Amino acid sequence: MQAKSEVTLKFSGELPTATPAANKKVEVSLTDQNGVVFTALINAKSWRKAESNASEFGDWAGAISGKLGQRTENGFEVIDAGIQLFEKKAKEPKPEEGAAVAETGAS
Repeated sequence: MQAKSEVTLKFSGELPTATPAANKKVEVSLTDQNGVVFTALINAKSWRKAESNASEFGDWAGAISGKLGQRTENGFEVIDAGIQLFEKKAKEPKPEEGAAVAETGAS
C-alpha cells in the first residue's frame, strides 16, 4: 500500500512574510491555529504573481499547498509547494427567495 500526505494551508488578510532563498525560490512560514509552523519554499515567480494578485483583489483568500515533509523543530516542511490567491466575490442578496421564505413562515 502507498500513501501520500498532502497539506493545504489557507490564509487571508495579508500575505505571509517571504525571505529570499536559493534557486530562485522564497521561503515562507505560516503558523496554524495550534502553533505549528509550516515552512515552504515557493518559486519566486509564483510568489510575485501572488503579491500582484493580493494588491489587485479587493478581498481575497490564499492557499499554499504541497507534500508534507520532514518534521522541524517547531512544525513541518511543505515540499514542492505552490501558492494561489483567490478573489472573494461579494455574494449578491436574493430578495425574492428571502421574501418567499418570510411569506411561507408567516402562514
